[in-house]
Amino acid sequence: EQKHRCLDGNKRQCLIRQRRRSWDGGVLRGVFNGRLLRVCLRTLRILSRDKKVLAPLVTDGALLTLAKLAGLTTSDTSEEDEPEKEAMKVLCNVVYNSSIAQEKFIFTKLKQLGVKLTSEEHQCVQCVQIDPKHNRRVNILKRFVSRLQTGGVSLLTAALERCLEVQWKDQYEGSLDPAAPPISLDASQQIIEILKILFNITHSSHRKVPSEDDAALYRHLVAILRLCLMRKSVLTTDADDHTVNLLSALPLQCLDVLLMVPLEQNSEQCEGRRLNMDCVHALLMFMERRLESGDKIKEKLTPILNLLTESCRAHRETRHYIRKHILPPLRDVTHRPEEGCTVKSRLIRLMTHLDTDVKHCAAELIFVLCKENVRRFVKYTGYGNAAGLLATRGLLGGQGFRTSSPDAHYSSDSDSDTEEYRQVKDRINPVTGRVEAEMPDPMEGMSEEEKEEEAKRLIMLFNKLSRDNIIQPMGVNAEGKLVPMSGLRGNPLIEETLSESESDEDAGEGTNR
Repeated sequence: EQKHRCLDGNKRQCLIRQRRRSWDGGVLRGVFNGRLLRVCLRTLRILSRDKKVLAPLVTDGALLTLAKLAGLTTSDTSEEDEPEKEAMKVLCNVVYNSSIAQEKFIFTKLKQLGVKLTSEEHQCVQCVQIDPKHNRRVNILKRFVSRLQTGGVSLLTAALERCLEVQWKDQYEGSLDPAAPPISLDASQQIIEILKILFNITHSSHRKVPSEDDAALYRHLVAILRLCLMRKSVLTTDADDHTVNLLSALPLQCLDVLLMVPLEQNSEQCEGRRLNMDCVHALLMFMERRLESGDKIKEKLTPILNLLTESCRAHRETRHYIRKHILPPLRDVTHRPEEGCTVKSRLIRLMTHLDTDVKHCAAELIFVLCKENVRRFVKYTGYGNAAGLLATRGLLGGQGFRTSSPDAHYSSDSDSDTEEYRQVKDRINPVTGRVEAEMPDPMEGMSEEEKEEEAKRLIMLFNKLSRDNIIQPMGVNAEGKLVPMSGLRGNPLIEETLSESESDEDAGEGTNR
């Protein structure tokens, strides 16, 4: 390997051509022995890491020979031998490093990579079988299927539909046979691999406006994903993880299919609106399980938080239902909002998490549930917990209502207070969000002159700490964002305060001298 690294580009290409001619001819004639084949493949594996010298390996003949050596042209699922593993590594390198190789696999040799297609009257793809036992084969599939875009979505959606054995009642209303046995381990693994590849294909379409045909395809996929969430399998947790990830990658306007299912006798539904909320309820239960486990919070929790946030912003009925479960009307305000074991308390605790992404996702969900209303947000979380998001959005000035997204759909209904809340509303500390025990007045018995002197003394202490770079005094500018006090000198009130404190400080230092 060290020798190969020392070769220049021309010599590498020459060596690749020599090795390729050797194993190509040897394989076709069937005279290659195992040891010589392994040496050639190991050499090609090292050389194929260089993008500049791949030309000899991206011809149809070379790619087909590699596919044959890697066992991709047969349906044999037995354990891979050493040459097969080496050939698969070479193929992975070539497809990863060469867009030409990717295009060739996509458009000319799809059947050679273990993807089996059948067609009916209209030549529609009905079945895709991906063998989960061959991890390297799945990796290579991810590389080139991800370039199929809409074609890949259609192909893999059909595969997912077949794995679940979906029975369609209406255009976007599917069902599963209740008498069918639980999904097997192999089928669950196959579903998970398909979900992973679909995520790779669709993750960039989340913010895009799909065409009419693409929207119909995505809605069909969402209808199947709904069944994935409602159907229990052997690998429920992993399958649900990837289902949530995929839902978060699809266009928001296509998620309305989650609610387009007729109500059943025991269905969850939104108050005043006859909509089936079973899937939304399943997503809420999934989020609660993630909150309770506390394992890998960023990787496991942020996707579901983002999905619920965007769904609440885009679909009013979803927001109504989720708010009822997460932010019920305030009654007991004797405890801090972050105290307790409710879903709301856990989410508010995450608003001060060390990880910026985690605390932003948690705060964003509650903010959207409050219709992005600052006063309501502070009411439910306390100003101390809310300050991070308010500072990020430039809302520290206390603006009453500001919608950040043009896609948000909020009704004009008001947030009515409960009788218990109204009785103690004036005694609630807005910073902590609870009724605080009455504390003695620290300035009791002091004259106005003494109070003024104490205030000036505190200002001098703050200035000294600031001058020594121990703290940095901040203020809120006209845009509601935190800025250093030095940046607010245009404000007359700030100018007066700063000039008085500086003069008082100079006088105090002169007295000390």
